Order: sequence, then C-alpha cells, then structure tokens
Amino acid sequence: MATWERRIDHIVLAVHDLEAAAEFYGHLGFQVGARNRHPWGTENRLVQFHSSFIELITLGEDRKVIPPHEPGRFSFGAFVRDYLASAQGFAMFVLDSPNATADAKAFAQKGIGSFEPFFFERKGRRPDGSEIHVAFSLAFAMDARIPNACFFVCQQHFPENFWNPEFQKHANGAANIVGATLATEDPAGPAAFLAAFTGVPGWRDEQGGTIYALAQGGSIHLESAESGGGFTGYAITVPNLARQQDLLSEAGIPFSAAGDGITVKAEHAFGAAITFVSAS
Repeated sequence: MATWERRIDHIVLAVHDLEAAAEFYGHLGFQVGARNRHPWGTENRLVQFHSSFIELITLGEDRKVIPPHEPGRFSFGAFVRDYLASAQGFAMFVLDSPNATADAKAFAQKGIGSFEPFFFERKGRRPDGSEIHVAFSLAFAMDARIPNACFFVCQQHFPENFWNPEFQKHANGAANIVGATLATEDPAGPAAFLAAFTGVPGWRDEQGGTIYALAQGGSIHLESAESGGGFTGYAITVPNLARQQDLLSEAGIPFSAAGDGITVKAEHAFGAAITFVSAS
C-alpha cells in the first residue's frame, strides 16, 4: 500500500443528551447540523470544518438494535453504549483513508486490528434542502491497554456530497481540528500502537509527552495520566481568540486563557476539554 499522509478526519464525542450537547456547542460558536439516526442504535449531530468534523453521538431509544461485538466484527453501537455506561466524552479518534479495505488488512498485519471493514450509507440534505447520498467505509484498530479509546480510519465514497462550505460557517470562525490528547498511566505502552495506526513515528516534547504529527498541521499528543486512560480533549483553530473569549463569556461558559490558547475544561464541556488556538 502506498504511503498516505493521514489527516484528522473527525472525532467522536459520546454524550448522554444529544440536544443539550448541540445547544452547548452552539453557544461555543459552532453551527451544529441536523440529527441523523443510524440503524445500529446511535444518533448524531455533526459540526463540520474545512477538512474535519466533530461527531456528537448518543444512543437511540431502542437499545435492542445494537449489534454485539463478534470475532472480526467491531460494533460501533456497542462501543458507544459501553463507553456511555461509565462516562461521556471523547470516545473515538478518526483519520482519513483512501482505501479502508486495504487499511483493515494492513491493521491486521500490524497486529492492531483484526476487524472487517464496515460500510454504511445514508441520505443527507444540502443547505437548500435537496437530497444527497453519502457513504463511508471504516477500518478499526484497538489497543487493549486503552479499551475506552477507539481508533479507526474513514473512507468517504462521495466526499463531494458530504463536505459543504455552507456547513462550515461558524460564528467563531472555526477552521479545523488540529490536535487530540490521549492520556494513559503508561505512555510508553501504546506508543508502538499509535505509530502503527498513524504511520508516523512519535517524538518527545519538552514536557515529556510524545507527539505524532499528522497531515494539515494535525497531531496526537500522548501524555501520562494518574489513573485510567483515554482521550481527554482536542484543539481547534479559530481566527480570533478575543472573539472566542467573548462568545464564552456571553454564554457564561467557564474558561481559562494561557499563552496562545483558550481552554474549556472537560467538566464544563461534556467530558472533553476544548482548546481554541489561533489559526495564524
């Protein structure tokens, strides 16, 4: 398989109350899309940027339709259900893929995922109300040392129908997701897994963490945690930090400003810390 410089495709934030989370993200200055329903028992709303998006996800009313995990088959709905049984927050991290079937084979060869690729499709609508067809293929990878963090790659079969500049207009001017933070008790443990998943070696930063640099300025930051492990937050670019600060203040959302970023802590943001950084 040819070398592919992967970018962040999207992140999946599991929440108990999808409408409350969507309202909160609206107060942050994001345009939140309409509710979508999946046949495997989850429902989502999306926040789309130039080449990445946030997927706010929850469980539907009928939990019986959620398929179980099976040998060689990863159940998206079951993972979200199990994640929400103990917490809400940043559950899944997703890179782009030119060929999910080939990636699934490569993940199996590398020993980081022995799952069949997962294909699904649905109808969507453009801002003018016209119907479109979107379809995706996913290839999953997991590290047993961090069972509450899911990794996969996403191949878009009709990207021209999914990405739309009208959906990318936000009151805060947000442009893209540029970072994700993963914390574990033993950061050395998943280092090889992350290198295999991203296709790039990690390098140590001044604080003792490990950075995996991705395409289009993205990165994964691996750091130590006192207990447990999983994704703790993400970073997103905005053109004007002062404008972002005003939006947060107007909405009464607690935040801290330090250096070149503004952070809303996880406890105030449905379990996932959000850091706004300058696009410049």
